[in-house]
Amino acid sequence: MTKKRQQHGFSLTETLMAVGTLAIGMTFIGGTFLTGIYFATLSTERTVAAVASEEAFAKMQIFGLDVDDPNLKTSEFVPYEDLTTLPAKETFYPSTSGDSDRQYSWSALCRRVVDVNDGPDGAATKRGELIQCVVFISRETGAHSSYRKRQSGSIWPQLAQTDLPCPVRVNIAQNSGMTDQVLVKDAVSGDAVDERTFVAQGSILVDNATGGIYRVLERDKTQPEKVTLDRAWDGGDLTASDGGWVWVVPPPVAGGRIPCIAVYQKIIRFPRP
Repeated sequence: MTKKRQQHGFSLTETLMAVGTLAIGMTFIGGTFLTGIYFATLSTERTVAAVASEEAFAKMQIFGLDVDDPNLKTSEFVPYEDLTTLPAKETFYPSTSGDSDRQYSWSALCRRVVDVNDGPDGAATKRGELIQCVVFISRETGAHSSYRKRQSGSIWPQLAQTDLPCPVRVNIAQNSGMTDQVLVKDAVSGDAVDERTFVAQGSILVDNATGGIYRVLERDKTQPEKVTLDRAWDGGDLTASDGGWVWVVPPPVAGGRIPCIAVYQKIIRFPRP
């Protein structure tokens, strides 16, 4: 009688357990890979932002501004483009010739810092002006994206659209009893644009009165006007009936990720001609 050779293999249960173990392992590997990409991108953008900000400050000194401009005040910031004539191509980074696509750009705000010096006769004279300059470094989120900006002059604070990200002044108020929370208000309620969406988790806020920088840690899901900051508010007074103002780079008009990747400050002396 011939004996048949018995073949041994894995049972269905063993096969399913092996497949499940492999799937769990691949999930962890995939998550680690995505995390690595995120941190690599974050590190690259922070490096680019630091270099781009130094270039922006240098260009501001080259193009200068009129220190006697009546729009330049100590009580609030004003966009640098309102103080000088700056070609749009100069705000791109890197500063390379040609029409190559450049993903990063910068925009700036300025505020006067009183700088009084004693003259030779003992009288107080002004030799120049110290200007607090705030530079926002942003990325373009799409080839044909549009962004928000405030109109100036008599039609302020109406909103308009622009091709590059730029800071927009947004009205806020203090959340009663919470020093690290503020309430975002809609300055123009009848334009069908909800300005509360200008501030999101990860947004960088600059106080209009002092230049203090704050980062948004969380935006409340049930109360979208309420945001939590990374530290207690110690800037301008927010207790008045009309609250206060901050500058923030809003998301694109069509929605998407936050364009602003970093904000830098420097006090620069712009001498009188």
